[in-house]
Amino acid sequence: MAKICPITKKHSIVGGGYSNRIRATKFNPTGKVRKQVNLQKKRIFVPELNRRVTVTLSTQGMRTMAKNGVYKTLKKAGVI
Repeated sequence: MAKICPITKKHSIVGGGYSNRIRATKFNPTGKVRKQVNLQKKRIFVPELNRRVTVTLSTQGMRTMAKNGVYKTLKKAGVI
């Protein structure tokens, strides 16, 4: 399973680089680091379907569901 949120489409990125101190003195790269998105596995009850759905989504996706409604958000994302 890919580490991506179905609602917000957030995924991991490659970050890293140089600190300003190293940049000012000499060449010494800090290396690249993969930064993962904050994904949570949740069981959510959908009243319109009268059943529970297990989804892995980002914390921002949870806030979106709380704001717009569970069924509407999951339907728009294509999860159900």
